[in-house]
Amino acid sequence: MTTKPDNDDIDSARAADEAPTDDSLAEELTEASDAGGAASEIDVLRAELAEAKQRLVRGQADLDNFRKRAARELESERRYAALPLLADLLPVADNIQRAIAAAEESEHEAGLLEGFRMVADQLTSVLEKHHCREIVAHGETFDPNLHEAISLLPSAEHEPNTVMEVTSTGYTLHDRVVRPSQVVVAAEKPKEA
Repeated sequence: MTTKPDNDDIDSARAADEAPTDDSLAEELTEASDAGGAASEIDVLRAELAEAKQRLVRGQADLDNFRKRAARELESERRYAALPLLADLLPVADNIQRAIAAAEESEHEAGLLEGFRMVADQLTSVLEKHHCREIVAHGETFDPNLHEAISLLPSAEHEPNTVMEVTSTGYTLHDRVVRPSQVVVAAEKPKEA
């Protein structure tokens, strides 16, 4: 015994297969309002549709903003990932520079001095390769963002607020200060009475 599908079943299947567009939906609703007098229901459905569209647009904008923010944060993390390592390496660079200065004062250690200079040059090259740069401070105007004043001395040879001496070199990684330069800053000349 075979059964024929009802016309209602066929119409339901066709309706499920065809995705109505906004225009066709509006036409159907208009026809329904003419036929059934449900204009207020159509207005409610149109308002709900408009609200759903607005929520969709806001949701897409929020998702786009989240993606952009996550990409910026990831780039920042990647860019500054070496910061702790560089902070640990900088005292090594300082000690090499001190050893070079001590060897320069001794006439008997010329080979040792040359070796230290080679190591210092290599370390400087590696730091620069990874965008870690020395902060130039000597003779510059004191900048609290880049320098840490450890002493303030009056000076006749230097302008006030000028770095006279660098006691510990500072470094930056990209645009971020890893360690400020420790400096001695010139104070105003003492006024004679």
